Amino acid sequence: MDGRTREYLEGRFGDYYRSATVPLPPAPDEREWGVIPWSAGGTRMHRHQSLLDLGELEDYLARTAPRHVYFSSARFADPGASSMDDKDWREADLVFDIDADHLPGVDPEETSYAEMLAAGKDATANLLSLLDDDFDFDDMQVVFSGGRGYHVHVRDEAVRGLDSEARREIVDYIRAIDLDFEGLIETRAGNRGITQRVLRTEGGWGKRTHDRLLAFVDELMELEEQAALSRLQELDGVGEGRAKTILGAFRNNPEAIRTGNVEAGGPGVRTLVDALAHEVVESETAPIDEPVTTDTKRLIRLPKSLHGGSGLVVQPLTREEFETFDPLVDAVPDRFRGRDITVRVTDPGPVTFDGDTFTLDSGVQSISESVGIFLMARGRAEKVTE
Repeated sequence: MDGRTREYLEGRFGDYYRSATVPLPPAPDEREWGVIPWSAGGTRMHRHQSLLDLGELEDYLARTAPRHVYFSSARFADPGASSMDDKDWREADLVFDIDADHLPGVDPEETSYAEMLAAGKDATANLLSLLDDDFDFDDMQVVFSGGRGYHVHVRDEAVRGLDSEARREIVDYIRAIDLDFEGLIETRAGNRGITQRVLRTEGGWGKRTHDRLLAFVDELMELEEQAALSRLQELDGVGEGRAKTILGAFRNNPEAIRTGNVEAGGPGVRTLVDALAHEVVESETAPIDEPVTTDTKRLIRLPKSLHGGSGLVVQPLTREEFETFDPLVDAVPDRFRGRDITVRVTDPGPVTFDGDTFTLDSGVQSISESVGIFLMARGRAEKVTE
């Protein structure tokens, strides 16, 4: 990034901060703070600062207009100490990070930025479903990262004291790492003392598999016989013979299937349940960034700050807002709307931004400022003299 572009972005970031309200996280005096300035030397972070060192936050941001702003998930006795040991760790929020760059099926070289953001939102929806259904946290904040994904901050008192190993167990559960598929099934006493093998339907991955089983049964019952048999044979391990056995079990003993009895109808139903369990894991796990969650002293982006690699707002969201949130519209600062600027496009091609998709040619162009800042921050354009 050349000097003129860097100076322009720094100036406009300062204008944003002079007009924005940037809320503090809980216990701000106990957290470490870090910033990356708009310096010519790259993206070196200035950290090991307390809020006392920075002063009043909004005034500090307006004066310094940093490229990136971070605060620690951890709370310390002395957050401004120069070494981690001297900070005296007390506890830390549980933080989850979804980064679209790391999602299955996303190739940063081939996938457009808009497509990556859509994939990141889908993955975050999976994460929120898991956290809601399987953990039931009370104090949880969703934040668009301003870049390629989302953060989820959990601040329940019960989790703040967890060490890295305990946090890794949560990661393993959410990502279904080394999931014991056999453990999704339990043995229960049935009528007349006969034991039954049934799915664990009270919660967790067992319930998710059971929900998928019920939906699958309903799907099959709406199909004609041959179509239902063909649908069954699409699953791993289900051939023609087992497909007929399973379909017969569904029709002859539907109640047993709905209770999660994996032995009703013979081994074919157990094969079906195994196949559906693997489908559930593949489709409903959340590919969170493990180091972020297991790190008890992580620096994370400050909500309502600006992301220096996009010019977008690190936007905190209610759950209702998340459902309809479009980061390429809703995270565009109003401060950057309403006028045109002149830039030199260095990386031409398609652009999706602020509700529109268009193609830019290389060379000097007059474009809306919000688009220009986005392109300059992403290294696709440079500022030229108006």
